[in-house]
Amino acid sequence: MAKINLSHTSPYFERQFDKLPGHLKKIATRKILLFENNPFHPSLNTHKLKGALSLYWAFYITKAYRVMLRFLDNNEVIYYDIDTHDIYE
Repeated sequence: MAKINLSHTSPYFERQFDKLPGHLKKIATRKILLFENNPFHPSLNTHKLKGALSLYWAFYITKAYRVMLRFLDNNEVIYYDIDTHDIYE
């Protein structure tokens, strides 16, 4: 997949991002930039979710933290959530 042309964030994503500790905000920012340049970089483990969340994708920020998103048309994405693995519940 090509580079992401445009990204959007949900209000919930923004609130969750603001709650992250400072060191995780820095890591998250780096990983989001990596995702936007190479959505399927191996270190991100980008994967499609299943079941009730089958319209969404996720990638790793750390071993414990994930970003949940949807791919839109024209290489655009919207970030919905950033949280621990509990994001899927």
